[in-house]
Amino acid sequence: MQSCEISSDSTDDPLSSGLRSHRQPRIVVIGAGLAGLAATKVLLKNGFTDVTVLEASDHIGGRVQSVQHGAATLELGATWIHGANGNPVYHLAEDNGLLEHTTDGERSVGRISLYTKNGVAHYQTNVGKRIPKDLVEEFSDLYNEVYELTQEFFQNGKPVCAESQNSVGVFTRDVVRKRIMLDPDDSESIKKLKLSMLQQYLKVESCESSSPSMDEVSLSEFGEWTEIPGAHYVIPEGFMKIVQLLAQDIPTPTICLSKPVRRIHWNYSAQHQEVIAKISDTNQDNNHNDNNHCCQPHKDRLILGHPIYVECEDEEWIKADHVIVTTSLGVLKQNHEAMFSPSLPEDKVLAIEKLGISTTDKIFLEFEEPFWSPECNSIQFVWEDEAQLEQLAYPEELWYKKICSFDVLYPPERYGHMLSGWICGQEALYMERCDDETVAETCTDLLRRFTGNPDIPKPRRVLRSSWGSNPYIRGSYSFTRVGSSGADCERLAMPLPYANSTKAPPLQVLFAGEATHRKYYSTTHGALLSGQREATRLAEMYQDLHRAETTKPNI
Repeated sequence: MQSCEISSDSTDDPLSSGLRSHRQPRIVVIGAGLAGLAATKVLLKNGFTDVTVLEASDHIGGRVQSVQHGAATLELGATWIHGANGNPVYHLAEDNGLLEHTTDGERSVGRISLYTKNGVAHYQTNVGKRIPKDLVEEFSDLYNEVYELTQEFFQNGKPVCAESQNSVGVFTRDVVRKRIMLDPDDSESIKKLKLSMLQQYLKVESCESSSPSMDEVSLSEFGEWTEIPGAHYVIPEGFMKIVQLLAQDIPTPTICLSKPVRRIHWNYSAQHQEVIAKISDTNQDNNHNDNNHCCQPHKDRLILGHPIYVECEDEEWIKADHVIVTTSLGVLKQNHEAMFSPSLPEDKVLAIEKLGISTTDKIFLEFEEPFWSPECNSIQFVWEDEAQLEQLAYPEELWYKKICSFDVLYPPERYGHMLSGWICGQEALYMERCDDETVAETCTDLLRRFTGNPDIPKPRRVLRSSWGSNPYIRGSYSFTRVGSSGADCERLAMPLPYANSTKAPPLQVLFAGEATHRKYYSTTHGALLSGQREATRLAEMYQDLHRAETTKPNI
């Protein structure tokens, strides 16, 4: 068994100004995604040396997963740097030359990002007809007007009407439908086509929000998500380069891979003798002479005084003073009851339950030759028979109807002839259960049907993500569900024990990850900033303690 016990006690100071009279605080970071790596980097920079990262999977990166495909890199997870001005991910990429080969087409400005701003989106109906470009632009202007209205409820404190059910989807569908039906210049067939396009736009919006349906997204809170000014950037060499930059100054033994955590025992006291006995028995049984590439074993295992013990799935127990939890909201939703002992406070559990997370998956299809025209940057699927539907949810056998589009990956000199499809919600989980052959056949049938071209060949390769069924992720990213608010993000981020628990050691369990950032949830920069926030919180506490000790009057 690999031991990942934190390194031995050190008399070194945790900070450069330090507490020389105290041992190094022992800090465990759970998760080696952007939040966990960012937190670890800040801790090490501030002089903490007794730091260990426990990563459940066999690789770092979390929801960043770049796959090499010939000369190209395909992103199964994070794809874009959203905005530039003040975005730490952008500055990390720019300062390290990662954007030198980003083409002009890959610097897209706009709310919904494609892989390129060049070319034209082809809106195709399920009867194989392309919707005229001017009609698409006319509808798009209408939809974007109503989208701006959805932002006003939070930004301007506008009251939400009861008819909307505080739902972005319900509100958008109602307002857009009314405007379409009241337009005297449109024929009935044009109105039906626009109503069908509305449903397609809402599917795209769901993929953007990683929600099962826009009906589940809170209207009153929708405008709090903050967009950083600037373009959306693709990193040609892969988003994994950002992960590697964050990890490059972290000593290799600090990060323990394939080390899932079973339970965090926090707020420990001397009353837990029976558990301490169990730790002793377990650790004596473990063979710590195994080849260990993560952490060196600690000889003195049962020095009391640590308020936390981290119980790993491999039966190892690790003592700590502080734990930074960066697991996804999806994992917290599924495992929080078993993951924390004692249980999380009721208000934190309520925040976990109220906030939303769903699955947005990508389906990459590689073709020998392009069947699309050179100016086509995407194929958007518009089902004409869905014009009047209220719920865009499908039974398992019709999962493919939730695929909203396939984007063309540009430039072809880099990617070859590649499409990237988008699917979200429960239907994405249905897709994850299918084998590659089924997905390839289903997507080929869809493309033939919507383009009206029966001769489209099957792709020569299929590659897809599976974030929903990944046991260490359980979803793509978070959203503010109806009934939740930004205050729930802050409640989720609040360290334990709460400040009013004055007798307990402070900042035992800290929380980071994109879902804990009130303004930038769902983004890579939100994840990175949240990790920095919690590490800084610890550093500042020890700085304050040091100042308090050095200014004590001599008695």
